[in-house]
Amino acid sequence: MKPIRVLVVDDHPLFRQGVASLLREQTDMEIVGEAEDGAQALNRIQALLPDVILMDIQMPIVDGIEATRKIKEILPNSKVIILTVAEEEHSLFEAIKSGADGYLLKKIGSQALLQAIRGVFHGEASISSSMAAKILKEFSEQSRRGKSKEETPDELSPRETEVLDLVTQGQTNKEIAAALAISEGTVKNHMRNIMDKLHLRNRAQAAVYALRQGLVSKKPPSLD
Repeated sequence: MKPIRVLVVDDHPLFRQGVASLLREQTDMEIVGEAEDGAQALNRIQALLPDVILMDIQMPIVDGIEATRKIKEILPNSKVIILTVAEEEHSLFEAIKSGADGYLLKKIGSQALLQAIRGVFHGEASISSSMAAKILKEFSEQSRRGKSKEETPDELSPRETEVLDLVTQGQTNKEIAAALAISEGTVKNHMRNIMDKLHLRNRAQAAVYALRQGLVSKKPPSLD
């Protein structure tokens, strides 16, 4: 099996090199490059073709959110995990809108980071539970203010709604398959249908959309 190709983008050399050193110890991962800002990352991605990009937000020249938006236009299949010190709702929502597949705080433990990289590579969404709680709080406040819901582009089937509910709880394809007594392949097919119907890019966007629209129960995922 080919290793997961990872690009680390951060303007702090010590943090960037520390993450790169950790990943080099993993037999299933390969560091294909480092970049000190979003512009440098954009200049290199077509040559490096990373599977997963670890992206800081606050960087000079081109910040992480804008870089993520442009990377998703150039390499839509590359996964982007935002790594930041900021617990700001605005940054989280903007990152998800830009197409980020995960949003984690830099205080995350090394094993949790490795789990997140492997997860997004296999199509999972990674959002720290502290940030998920902020999402739920915002949606709850919107509901109390009586903000009208958008119409769902296409109606989800009962099974698709069940799958989406488990996605919002942070469950992996394997865990969803076990919970619903179906195969992982079937879960992946349901996820493709869900994202097609909702016109969304990835699981992170699907989870946020489902919570905002009240399509599923409001339970935060457990990943930290």
